[in-house]
Amino acid sequence: MSDHQYPDSIPRLLRRLWQHIKPKRRIQLIFLLLLMVLVSFAEILSIGGVFSFLWVLTEPERIFHHDLAQPFLKWFHFSEANELLMPLAVALVIAILLSASLRLLLLFTNTRLSFLIGADLSVSAYRRTLYQPYAVHVARNSSEVISGIKDKIDGLLYTTISPCLTIISATIILMVVLSAMLIVDIVFALSILASISLVYTFIIYLTKRRLALNGERIARESTKVYKALQEGLGGIRDVLIDGTQNSYCAIYQNAELPLRKAKANNEFIGNSPRIIVELFGMLLIISLAVWLVRQSDEINSSIPILGALAFSAQRLLPIMQQAYAAWSSMRGGQSSLHDALVLLDQPLPQYIEKPSVLPVLFERGIRLNQVAFRYGPKKPWVLKDISFVIPKGSRVGFVGTTGSGKSTLLDIMMGLLIPTKGVLEVDGQTIDISNYRSWQSHIAHVPQDIFLTDATIAENIAFGLASEEIDFARVRKAARQAQLSDFIESLDDGYKSIIGERGVRLSGGQRQRIGIARALYKQADVIIFDEATSALDTRTESAVMQSIEGLGDNLTLIIVAHRTSTLRGCAQIVELDHGEIKKIGSYQEVLASESVLPTEIQSAD
Repeated sequence: MSDHQYPDSIPRLLRRLWQHIKPKRRIQLIFLLLLMVLVSFAEILSIGGVFSFLWVLTEPERIFHHDLAQPFLKWFHFSEANELLMPLAVALVIAILLSASLRLLLLFTNTRLSFLIGADLSVSAYRRTLYQPYAVHVARNSSEVISGIKDKIDGLLYTTISPCLTIISATIILMVVLSAMLIVDIVFALSILASISLVYTFIIYLTKRRLALNGERIARESTKVYKALQEGLGGIRDVLIDGTQNSYCAIYQNAELPLRKAKANNEFIGNSPRIIVELFGMLLIISLAVWLVRQSDEINSSIPILGALAFSAQRLLPIMQQAYAAWSSMRGGQSSLHDALVLLDQPLPQYIEKPSVLPVLFERGIRLNQVAFRYGPKKPWVLKDISFVIPKGSRVGFVGTTGSGKSTLLDIMMGLLIPTKGVLEVDGQTIDISNYRSWQSHIAHVPQDIFLTDATIAENIAFGLASEEIDFARVRKAARQAQLSDFIESLDDGYKSIIGERGVRLSGGQRQRIGIARALYKQADVIIFDEATSALDTRTESAVMQSIEGLGDNLTLIIVAHRTSTLRGCAQIVELDHGEIKKIGSYQEVLASESVLPTEIQSAD
């Protein structure tokens, strides 16, 4: 974005980015820097070859009187001028070929390393995002995160990494080529440098504001594009039913057109100066050529200098254009670089570097002691003064109207949220940031909306495991306990059947049974059912619950349900109302409460 909005300048942003580059890539960058230096000296070799070749063509006899040429002439036993032409021509061709080969090698190495660094940063941003606490994910818009990881991190390759390397390479080559030009003719070299620098300085002054504004627009509109795609395609059923295709197309178009225009403007600003500068450079070379000829008595004496300087300028102009285009790209991508660094700067939890020093044992029970929670200092309290105990092996149900705090309470019990006040204890041990991963290893969660991947049924049951790591005996057992095995075995490909994106080829009940099978495959001590059987018919739900009941007394079940039949086997039921416990009692006691319907407990939030 523009400088007045982001205090960090491009150099500061680059220093922050450098901290995220792997040590291995830093070493590779050093070798790339050495290759840049080597290429610059190859350029000098080719310029010197052109000068020598033209000198021999125009004034061959003078070379025999030059002190620096004497060792060369004696070594090869040259006695006549015409003997020099062919060897110098061959040497010039070799020098040009060597320079071109090294430039190709530099291009390949530069491009390859840029893409590798881009891949490292993209993976790092995705990894850091996945490891963020649940409260962070709840507060974010997923479209912004996806846009940041895919579009803005990916864009670093083209707007920051590659341009930065291009500027470094161009600077080194420019310095060396200008040094060679100063040796040949200091007036010409300084004139070229000063004139072109003034032109680019003026262009930079005119365009830097526009580049920053375009970059701000690109960063903003790219997020809107992802949001339009995600919402339109994610809710395709409602879009088709409501006939709102035109509305979503308009939203997408209103974001896509400004995005493309801003990119086109930056592309034009980055490339258009080349035409102006090349024209100006050619006019300058012609003017200086006329001046050199008039300063010399013989035109032949000016040709070698003109040829070498023209060849140098031919190298100089594209390099300066590359440097300017790289700068304009970085300037236009400053906003996206800032947004990408926000993702790259996300802290990683301590347990990644070292295992939890406080392993959690679950042998007695779970206790919530005066737990209260809110999502921010100025936010309203979602839970207030919650205290109860869940003995190991018990069956506990939760009921309450929408907004009563049931989902938040479950998130706290699963270690996804840390209480604002009070503590969650397991066997007397407080669950906090130091050990919540250990506690989560005891838990399996079955939500109302099961997330399914476009993979096989077996891979969805053994969620998160590679196909070669799946225990198919456990998969079949879990499917059988979830009353799913008959359906799976009736399919042509059985457990290897592809279920489609988000399980689109399955019914709602089949999707929920896969979620239940997934929890059973984990073989956890605690299974939390959050409206997990709402899509099942009464008969199937009864069979599933009976199967789960038969898993043993060591399995703790925590159930949120809207059907009273689901909670019939619960030893105690906790009724919540506006974030507080209204009542704790047996199934019959809570069912008799006036706030709960006699035939159906209201849906969870």
